[in-house]
Amino acid sequence: MIIVYFFIAHYFLSIFCQTFFLHRYGAHQMFTMNKFWERFFHLLTYVAQGSSYLNPRGYALLHRQHHAYSDTPRDPHTPTMYGNVMAMMWDTKKRYQDICERTVEVEGAFTRERYPEWPLLDKIGFNRLSSVAWVVFYVAFYATFATAWWQWLLLPVQILMGPVHGAIVNWCGHKYGYRNFKVSDQSRNTLPFDFVTFGELFQNNHHRFGLDPNFAKRWFEIDPTYQIIKVLAALHIVKLPPKKQNEVEEIRVVVPFAEAK
Repeated sequence: MIIVYFFIAHYFLSIFCQTFFLHRYGAHQMFTMNKFWERFFHLLTYVAQGSSYLNPRGYALLHRQHHAYSDTPRDPHTPTMYGNVMAMMWDTKKRYQDICERTVEVEGAFTRERYPEWPLLDKIGFNRLSSVAWVVFYVAFYATFATAWWQWLLLPVQILMGPVHGAIVNWCGHKYGYRNFKVSDQSRNTLPFDFVTFGELFQNNHHRFGLDPNFAKRWFEIDPTYQIIKVLAALHIVKLPPKKQNEVEEIRVVVPFAEAK
């Protein structure tokens, strides 16, 4: 059972870092924190994602493009333009890699807002040797603690944890579920209590209110990450902006990005 516990811990710590640090903080600046805590969560994200570490700069710029061009041919990850999730994620990987390697010029509209950068850690995290080292660690852990053959089936998911989460959110969140708000894209709310991706599957809510750190909008919806954010705010680790600023509609979030169209 150690493998199962390890997998569950890795899964939820990884998705928390993705939605809390990379998405809500890095891409959208929904709240602020001082440099110490930014570096703390940056390092935690590297450890949590391991072999599939996502560079905060690459993630932020790609995600801002997604909001500006949501469900159009220029969207870097939309199920409306691909026949299957693998094709979508493969194209997303190529676009993300180009941004991280700085082989493509990113429009100024997407780089205007800040994003977390830690050059040394990001260089290590993007290095293939780092990914290989994490894979070796995972394999050694499984070899030591696995007690049944089926537990090894979890290993590929752990190796690709970041992209797996991205595939779930971007495919399901724009394809399956209900809509609370009329927006210009195909975003959906897939689960009323999003325990699978810690709130990321409230895509329709998020695309309507792009600056609100609370992705849940109706009485029966629960966004686990926002509950954690409130605790961190109470501990003065993060600072939330005034509520009225959080409620800016998505179209007003997209306007600055639309200059790049």
